[in-house]
Amino acid sequence: MLEKFDKALERTVTALAYVACFIVTCIFIMIVIDVSVRTLGITPPGLTLTFVEYALLYFSMCSAPWLVRERGHVVIEAVVTNVPRPVQVFLAKLCYLLCMVVSVMFAYYSTILLYEALLTMESDIRGVAVPLWMMFAPMPLTFLLVAMEFLMYLIGLRSYYNYDLTEVRDGV
Repeated sequence: MLEKFDKALERTVTALAYVACFIVTCIFIMIVIDVSVRTLGITPPGLTLTFVEYALLYFSMCSAPWLVRERGHVVIEAVVTNVPRPVQVFLAKLCYLLCMVVSVMFAYYSTILLYEALLTMESDIRGVAVPLWMMFAPMPLTFLLVAMEFLMYLIGLRSYYNYDLTEVRDGV
């Protein structure tokens, strides 16, 4: 049953990673259009900067769960490899727990911020006015997914630190 949950989690996280890829493509296209229009001496669209700022936030949030799943975050190799195995396991579990708790806290507080922004219907005024809730919209779900990924590590379904160091070195 846990494996089925993990597979569903993987599909969700992978779908969000594809959304992040699409977002980066849109950012690239918007910047190319903006620069091209400026080069031609035409006033560029005013929404480009605001769109890119929000898109970078959405990109970061959508890719974060996938990075956790794929072990794409920074690991201090010297600490991981130079301590005895029981200490490694203890530190790993402590790290998983800490990361999971922090992710749940971020999910909780971003949910509150999203709810308040939806109630007040405030706008975020930049190049164009954007509803403030759009800034917080991806955060509750993606932080919750990050917490779930760390939970999978915590309960022992996967290990963040089990990898062949030659694989890392050879790929550099």
